[in-house]
Amino acid sequence: MPNLLTWLFLVVLLAATATRLWLAQRQIRHVRAHRDAVPAGFADTIPLAAHQKAADYTAAKTRFGVVDTLIDAALTLAFTLGGGLELLSRAWAHAFEPGSLAHGTALLLSVFLVQAIVSLPLALYRTFVIESRFGFNRMTLRLFFVDLAKQALLALALGVPLLLAVLWLMGRMGEHWWLYVWLVLTAFGLAMQLAFPALILPLFNKFTPITEGELAARVAALLERCGFKSRGLYKMDGSKRSSHGNAFFAGIGAAKRIVLFDTLIERLDPSEVEAVLAHELGHYKLHHVVKMIVLSAALSFAGLWILGQLIERPWFYSGLGVDTPSTAAALALFMLVTSEFTFFLQPLMARYSRKREFEADAYAKGYAEPSQLARALVKLYKDNAATLTPDPLHSAFYDSHPPAATRIAKLGT
Repeated sequence: MPNLLTWLFLVVLLAATATRLWLAQRQIRHVRAHRDAVPAGFADTIPLAAHQKAADYTAAKTRFGVVDTLIDAALTLAFTLGGGLELLSRAWAHAFEPGSLAHGTALLLSVFLVQAIVSLPLALYRTFVIESRFGFNRMTLRLFFVDLAKQALLALALGVPLLLAVLWLMGRMGEHWWLYVWLVLTAFGLAMQLAFPALILPLFNKFTPITEGELAARVAALLERCGFKSRGLYKMDGSKRSSHGNAFFAGIGAAKRIVLFDTLIERLDPSEVEAVLAHELGHYKLHHVVKMIVLSAALSFAGLWILGQLIERPWFYSGLGVDTPSTAAALALFMLVTSEFTFFLQPLMARYSRKREFEADAYAKGYAEPSQLARALVKLYKDNAATLTPDPLHSAFYDSHPPAATRIAKLGT
């Protein structure tokens, strides 16, 4: 039965979807309008052909994002007001007692399965059409499905026990269940941070320690200057899936390790890799990782508290298309609609992320040559076909990193 929440949800969903589509069209028009001329600050380092490839790649990804947006909106509507969640709940009621742990787990796993099935052709198209068209994909169809199988098994092995624990706490801990669930989810997240580099990443990639040569020496000297300890420097075989290059730190505390894509090592000079790592070290030394963990925990706390206020309200279920309330249905509804209600907060999160990137760049300037970091960034923008001319409003909503021109200008090179 439609109520005030029904109409509010429809307005929010329509507004968020329309804004996503509008921003996508702005992005496409903007990069196309600037396709035929390399920005002045990059004219000596980025060939016109590379700039045009980046514009075409950005436009292709953005057009595909429009399809993704429409499918996501349709699927959200189908699960909620379309009665899909209610239909799944009634179907599983023939096998399990409604409201039981088994029924709730089956319901939520069904939602995840439907989402995965819908997203599969999109992922195939993204990888084997868009990425292949622009020369980035190196993944075979076999590897794609092997990865998919590993991800599914890992999700079941880790996710089902967590889901059972969450549903049990929701049903047994009274009105403050959300606090216990938050504690479990926070502990699980921290445990995954520790397990990720040593136990999960090696399931998908090969990691080779880098212990000799100029790069190893430069990195060791950089770590000593910064007072940073890690479990080692590793090369990851990212080239077996993509030609995109990257570098990152995995893990927290004593478990953290430095990981370089083999494609990054191939393209950058050791001095440039050193500068990129100085930037990444800045995130750790400025406590950005800890701050992000705390922020995520705070947002999770707020979200679970809100769900705790809604879970006993009949209008919450009826307003979103569910006739048979349950803890699992409440959790599913909340996960389905939260991204729509929080969409317009996204620019705040993106701005916060860009601020952290500027801070990490400033830190890197104290421990590596700014000119080397600038050169590395230009190479990465070129090799990854990242547009130098994003639409400012689109960038403000979505981009976690500052625009290239602004970022390099702040380096003072």
